[in-house]
Amino acid sequence: MNQLLAILACAVLAGLTIFQAALIAGAPLGKLAWGGQHRVLPAKLRTGSAISIAIYALFAYAALAKASLVPPMINGPLTAIAMWVITAYLLLGVVMNGISPSKPERLIMTPTTLALAVIYLVLAIR
Repeated sequence: MNQLLAILACAVLAGLTIFQAALIAGAPLGKLAWGGQHRVLPAKLRTGSAISIAIYALFAYAALAKASLVPPMINGPLTAIAMWVITAYLLLGVVMNGISPSKPERLIMTPTTLALAVIYLVLAIR
């Protein structure tokens, strides 16, 4: 079960990575991210998207480590702690996306982040 959840988390994170890369490249998808204030992201928010991609990679590694698909993060307890921290971060993301002034961001990113939060919560518990 953990392996399936980890792979599902990685698939969602891969989709988000492609989305953030498109934002960095100047795709007019800004209404779906960063509060939806810009159709095309300015340089500072593109930097934020690049940082998001790095964070997604860490999240993916943590899920894969929890499912024993890759070596654990330094040691087993660190992986367990990381799963709870990531779950909390994602739950905060649900709230932030849910209160976004951008309706498209609320409609698309809130459920996406919620799905990830639930996956990480289940992985953290198991």
